Amino acid sequence: MVTELPASTEDIDPVSLLQPRRSIQGITAVLLPFNQQGEIHWSDFECLLQRTVEAGLTPAVNMDTGYVNLLNHAERTQVLKTTRDVLAGDSFVAGAFVADESGAPFDLNRYRTAIDEVVSQGGTPVVFQSYGLTGQSDEDIVAGYQAIAGECDQFIAFELGTMFAPFGKIYSLEVFGQLMQIDNCSGAKHSSLDRMAEWQRLAVRNAQRPDFRIYTGNDLAIDMVMYGSDYLLGLSTMAPDYFALRDRYWREGDPRFYQLNDTLQFLGHLAFRHPTPAYKHTAAAFLQLRGWIDTDRTHPAAVRRDTADQEILASIFTRLEMLKS
Repeated sequence: MVTELPASTEDIDPVSLLQPRRSIQGITAVLLPFNQQGEIHWSDFECLLQRTVEAGLTPAVNMDTGYVNLLNHAERTQVLKTTRDVLAGDSFVAGAFVADESGAPFDLNRYRTAIDEVVSQGGTPVVFQSYGLTGQSDEDIVAGYQAIAGECDQFIAFELGTMFAPFGKIYSLEVFGQLMQIDNCSGAKHSSLDRMAEWQRLAVRNAQRPDFRIYTGNDLAIDMVMYGSDYLLGLSTMAPDYFALRDRYWREGDPRFYQLNDTLQFLGHLAFRHPTPAYKHTAAAFLQLRGWIDTDRTHPAAVRRDTADQEILASIFTRLEMLKS
């Protein structure tokens, strides 16, 4: 069934989308830590996985927060195996990533391989965009996802703004509506950093397929959960425990939700300021401050901040601790 799409932004009333006391599904894109030698710190990664699950959130690995586009195949494979072993049957999602170049054709065979690698380790694939996928016409993009759907029982789609990756693309609302018609596409992560675009998708979702999950990737507007989005965020890797507490407050109608959400949002605005990809350095610094990882090192090829913001991060952490009581 295809429902009429909103004609313009004026057709969306965000207030009408509010869903008080809703249970929020939280997925955390887990940071991949590095040691002083610039190598993956596997034991710290295992600890972050455990803390995420203990908080009640679902881990997402081999995502942007896990430097998926900077890892080689062996490293991505080891991330999957480590996640499988640590979680011991608990659910997780993982990026199905195809590295290509501008102008490359859509390569279903490579997507099939990436999806199989995730599924074989027990994960649900999050299908990353690629130049070959997003460089097609709208009709061919939809056909590409339909072909991908034939390669697995369930997957999560992904719209990624170019501020995060040059191969990303935010689809038209018409294309998004057609993706929702793919039965085994259970949801989509939306990372435009644009509230209106996400509100439009929520309105279409509510009308066309209410069980379809829209996972906000808007680290600058984490209150999108109030309007019916779930989340798959890099920000929550810094504080899965506080995100879980915030989610519980919303479910219970506890007004403490707002102060906690505001503080987490302050952390998000600090971490995701320009240049956006440097948020991973901020995340590492905050996790080091919390004593959860050993260093604030990032992947050797990743963008870092000129400063580590320790004083501001410390004040945010103090505030979060106060709000927990």
